[in-house]
Amino acid sequence: MVDKKVKRYYQLKQKHKEIEQELTELRNDITTYCTEQGVSELEVGGHRVKIVFQERKEYDDSKLYEALPDSEVWRMLSKSDSSKITSLIKLNVISEEKIKDTFTVKTVMLLHVDKK
Repeated sequence: MVDKKVKRYYQLKQKHKEIEQELTELRNDITTYCTEQGVSELEVGGHRVKIVFQERKEYDDSKLYEALPDSEVWRMLSKSDSSKITSLIKLNVISEEKIKDTFTVKTVMLLHVDKK
């Protein structure tokens, strides 16, 4: 019984990898097409395509460690994690001013495809 489940699990993991790879290729093709056409929204074949740009902060661990007020805060993070850092800022444990030089902002292109 377990051997069938293990075998099926393995098969599904392989299929998952193949699907992820195909999704990545399709995403790249679609975003390239939209970029070449100079559009961020598109309706095609009963589907609505929308390109959204999002900014994400990428923290430098060593700069962040130096900027934090005490080592206990760093232990709470253990490594830079944007959602934890945002929470600590909202809770006034650390100030945004104190860590302003510890990250770079990266713009990420997101693809949304929905049925019309």
